[in-house]
Amino acid sequence: MNTLKQSEQKSSVQWCSIPLKKTKVRTAIPQPQPDTWVQLLELFNPYCHDEALLLCQISNWEWIAWIPDHGEAIINIEQFCCPTS
Repeated sequence: MNTLKQSEQKSSVQWCSIPLKKTKVRTAIPQPQPDTWVQLLELFNPYCHDEALLLCQISNWEWIAWIPDHGEAIINIEQFCCPTS
């Protein structure tokens, strides 16, 4: 039987319409993919950028990402939103 924690059942990728500086091409139905810039919903430190580059997915809820002026980090899908049109 496959059971999930209550917090994991409610987790889902968030979509935002915030224009990202590094995204040139927009898609109608965005999907988190490696090599995609996403908007961070909260900063990892006061000096880092508010965008992150997704490197690889490590679970249904977590990605390894590179954050300018911070470095690599594991981010949960609740900590970022993907660009829309």
